[in-house]
Amino acid sequence: MLDISLSGRVHLEALVAEQHDMGVCDAIADADPRRGTPSMSAQQPPKLAGINSTAPPPQHTVPPAAGVPQRQSAPCRPTPGDPALTRPVERLAAAQDRLAGWISDLTTLHDLTERLARTDTLDAAVREALDAGAALVGARRGLITLEPPSRTHPHGPTATFGLGLGVADLGHIETVPHGSPHDPAHGSASHARLLGGLPGTGARPREIAHPHIAEETGIDPRHREVAARLGYAASYAVPLVAETAGRVGAAVWLYDEPAQPTERQRHLLGLYVRHAAEHIARRLDLARARADLATVREELLPARLPRVPGVRLAVRHRTGPRGGGDWYDVLPLPEGALGLSVGGVTGSGPGAVAAMGRMRASLRAYAVMEGEDPVAVLSDLELLLRLTEPARAATALFGYAERTAHPHPSGGSGTATAGHATRILLAGAGHCPPLIIGPRRVEFAETTLSAPLGMLACWEAPSIELRLEPGETLLMYSDGLLHRTGEPMDRAFARLQAAAIGAPRTVRDDPEALVDHVLHLVLPDGRADADSAEDVVLLAARF
Repeated sequence: MLDISLSGRVHLEALVAEQHDMGVCDAIADADPRRGTPSMSAQQPPKLAGINSTAPPPQHTVPPAAGVPQRQSAPCRPTPGDPALTRPVERLAAAQDRLAGWISDLTTLHDLTERLARTDTLDAAVREALDAGAALVGARRGLITLEPPSRTHPHGPTATFGLGLGVADLGHIETVPHGSPHDPAHGSASHARLLGGLPGTGARPREIAHPHIAEETGIDPRHREVAARLGYAASYAVPLVAETAGRVGAAVWLYDEPAQPTERQRHLLGLYVRHAAEHIARRLDLARARADLATVREELLPARLPRVPGVRLAVRHRTGPRGGGDWYDVLPLPEGALGLSVGGVTGSGPGAVAAMGRMRASLRAYAVMEGEDPVAVLSDLELLLRLTEPARAATALFGYAERTAHPHPSGGSGTATAGHATRILLAGAGHCPPLIIGPRRVEFAETTLSAPLGMLACWEAPSIELRLEPGETLLMYSDGLLHRTGEPMDRAFARLQAAAIGAPRTVRDDPEALVDHVLHLVLPDGRADADSAEDVVLLAARF
């Protein structure tokens, strides 16, 4: 029923039903309760829409009962201002307009939330929320500031994301003071007040609108100066509050001219921001968890490579979003020897990272005690893995490098100089063979086939001896480098060797440039930095 006065109320269903058989004028007239209700047996002259028929009634019909009023046909064109027609139809049109507006708003919100749900990173989610909010409130620029990390989450992103604002612009906005001696409630930047609360009160407002910054009283002069410098005249800010995580940040949209969103725009933005805050909170929690995991992983790996006379070292490590179990290590050993290792445990996530840390620490201990026998080192590591973590397996490659006692023909007398060759004893457990890169050769070392650690009841494999001439590089890597190519292993090995062969001489002489060159050619188009379950380790030692 439409909200019309009782004297002129029309039932819509009756109105629509009768419109199909008679003119709209007659339908409204019949539905009007101010007219008498015709009898079911009353004779109804045949009608054509909009035409008054003068044909006589059929002879077989029963004459109308006495005293029953006859329905009079309404004129087709009502007189101007007739409330029987104009008021109901106008109200019906207004109701249809409101319904169409609601449907349009719901469709817009559905499309925007669908686009937000498809974002899979924190950066993409925040920028999508900025774009959608600007479209809803009619702004061109804006920014979102995330809540600073707490003591329980000291790591993670704390950046401010801008829409139509450069880094320098965001820096200018950050210089707006958090309070004003004249009016603490209006003197600070919108996002700062939403994050930190109004100075002296601790209360955080639900929204902050500055419809005309130039003429508004109580605004800090620095705020006006920044607004004039960046060319915005008004701003509208709302907090980002999630039900589970609480306040996660604040969003501010900037207008080029004095303006503020309408009540409808504020309502739509409130509905959207409620959903966006939950999505951003989930992405923020995930980003902070990954940052915590990355911090733990970096603490379990060498902070820097040691300085070893006569050896130049370089390493590159790329890990997946959940954290992998690959490790690398360079360990100075007694009598000027050097231990090199690369390996990884199965699985991913915090458990794999913790297991990787235990394996690397144990291998360092075994290498110090019996590093000159790489087979014994890996045998002890396999026994430890089988006893302490029987559900896991691991691959490992360990090399014991030492200067030979006999000088190279191009070298001098018996000191450890560049003229001495390097002897490397190498043992591997299910790991990829290292690559030897030099001026005259680029080839894989012929390691023996062996099972990963923890796969057999008793692991054993012979070691091999390599001899590297001065200027040659031993490149050790994890299998993730090959798996991330997405190609079969034989083609991945060929790609790796081709990348090393194509390296210019200046690149081969510099381990840092060499690992970057190989990483870029083997994993082009940013695949080295893409999210993947496979870790990538490249360790180069040039002797």
